[in-house]
Amino acid sequence: MSGPDKFRFSIDRGGTFTDIYAEVPGEPGYRVLKLLSENPDHYPDASIEGIRRILEEFAGRPLPMGNFDSSSVEWVRMGTTVATNALLEKKGARTGLLITRGFGDLLAIGKQNRPRLFDLEIKKPKPVYETVLEIDERIRVLEKDDPAASSATVSCISGDRVEILKPPNLKKIRGELAPLLAKGIESLAIVLMHSYIYPDHEIQIGELAREMGFPQVVLSSETMPRIKIVDRGQTACVDAYLTPHIRKYLNGFRDRFRNPRTDLLFMQSDGGLVRANRFKGCHAVFSGPAGGVVGYAMTAFNPDIKQPLIGFDMGGTSTDVSRFDGEYDWVHETEISGIHLQSPQLNIQTVAAGGGSRLFFKNGMLGVGPESSGAYPGPVCYRNQGFLSLTDANLLLGHLIPGYFPQIFGPQQNLPLDSEMARNSFETLLEEINSNQRNHGLPELNLAEAAQGFVDVANEVMSRPIREISVARGHDIRKHVLVCFGGAGGQHACAIARALGISKVRVPRFAGILSAYGLALADVVVEKQEPSSQTLHPDSHSYLNERLRLLEQEAVKELEGEGFAAHQITVHRYLDLSVQGTDTRLMIREPEDLNYEQAFREQYQREYGFQPTGRDILVEGIRLRAVGKTRPPRPIPVPQKTGTPRPKP
Repeated sequence: MSGPDKFRFSIDRGGTFTDIYAEVPGEPGYRVLKLLSENPDHYPDASIEGIRRILEEFAGRPLPMGNFDSSSVEWVRMGTTVATNALLEKKGARTGLLITRGFGDLLAIGKQNRPRLFDLEIKKPKPVYETVLEIDERIRVLEKDDPAASSATVSCISGDRVEILKPPNLKKIRGELAPLLAKGIESLAIVLMHSYIYPDHEIQIGELAREMGFPQVVLSSETMPRIKIVDRGQTACVDAYLTPHIRKYLNGFRDRFRNPRTDLLFMQSDGGLVRANRFKGCHAVFSGPAGGVVGYAMTAFNPDIKQPLIGFDMGGTSTDVSRFDGEYDWVHETEISGIHLQSPQLNIQTVAAGGGSRLFFKNGMLGVGPESSGAYPGPVCYRNQGFLSLTDANLLLGHLIPGYFPQIFGPQQNLPLDSEMARNSFETLLEEINSNQRNHGLPELNLAEAAQGFVDVANEVMSRPIREISVARGHDIRKHVLVCFGGAGGQHACAIARALGISKVRVPRFAGILSAYGLALADVVVEKQEPSSQTLHPDSHSYLNERLRLLEQEAVKELEGEGFAAHQITVHRYLDLSVQGTDTRLMIREPEDLNYEQAFREQYQREYGFQPTGRDILVEGIRLRAVGKTRPPRPIPVPQKTGTPRPKP
């Protein structure tokens, strides 16, 4: 810490609970706090309220709810579901799409995937943009031996040559943009064909749009300079749609501090921190669970043994699972709410099964979720007239002990969980279940059997994504350790480990708030990338190394501008490789022996079960990740056992 009297806050704002880990002056040096993420009767924002309560405790006097002095706060780090919720609930900015003429419907058509082939009613997700403007411009990429009929030929950074067939008419575009601005479009996504290798046309139109007064302008060539216009375009649209919403939230957060110099950092989907001014919508979708991955990777992995870990993060609304074997497992293409994103993200599989998942009996079957009771009203036992949920089942089975649960329920937020109310609601549902059992000549269930049945259903739902990130990718699940964290993880971890054949469960010290504690352990990251059209062979190594060196200079310069010294900066290099004639790409980190080809073939063999032969390996992109190491949290002493036994539940 920069001073013994400074506070540091790490906050994970989840769907049900907001978890806060704070480094504070004095002993024991930290505070832990859990608040309901939504509790409109008592506070407008859980993150601000948590900071206020901890500062109030040390100030010894009441602090105002809306605006308080934060001069004693060194930094605030946040992982938030703000972007995810805005995307799922379609509450982003009013967005317009500018795309090359003839492709106005391209992003709406998408990839023509059929995930539910036999559904009788197909509901396509609504695009995040509300209007489309087709731009009359076009270039073409030349073959290496093409002499080019036109003299308007340009060499690109990727090594390609392009011919400019039609430059944009900026005067005409100005006239077409004016009506969009007049009707309230506040954000533009500019997605032009081949702009990933020749961005000049996007840059010209972007400068014009900013000059006209559009508050947010996103260029696909800056957001994701990669081939595949559908993924690149949808990523740019998500960025344009979410970033204004995030900025509004950030500004509201900052306005509650009277000291604007407090350092505010946010967790990205790739597990790296960025300062608030660099936080973008397309990098924020998995901001919340990414902190948990960093948390268990930094606290539960033994670099000497190198036994791989499965992260099992079960919260109130959903469960996130991931894998760590000494290296973070990233994916670069993902889909959320029917929208394809081409952005580096930790490989986190999410299922709608959490402590707040609602319990149903439909068509003679027990069902858990995907509907959630949320933070408010929450499960029945939360005393807010909520819905029967998985938490209620665990409470009745004794997996959840009210005496160890925060007493934050009821009208005055000071009561424990209500076991009796949960039992009464369960008995009502049990009557419906047993009526169906009698009608089919089946034995009736008692309360414990019904509750355990719902828990077993939830366990199977949560086991599936664990198999997807391990067994489905060629890893032996039995060799892993299950790392259990999240508010509800301890209630299910042993049963899930048993079902998967995992023999060891590890519970980190701050398991209940590990996503928040992970933010305190995370580092600041700067990513740079650019397209490439090289073939991987010895002759291309010098060119690729030079491009990576230039990207490294840019990234290091940015981190140095944020106050990091050279010895605090680590750089990781990657090549985006594919087999010629295929559509599958793998991001390969620079091996110690610099043999990218061998590393690519080994990973290809593990994931797909064979090695491609007789084809070139193409370099589709290069990527560089510069990490600025931050100061770790102060070490927290472990309390010694006193010999006094804890009371039995």
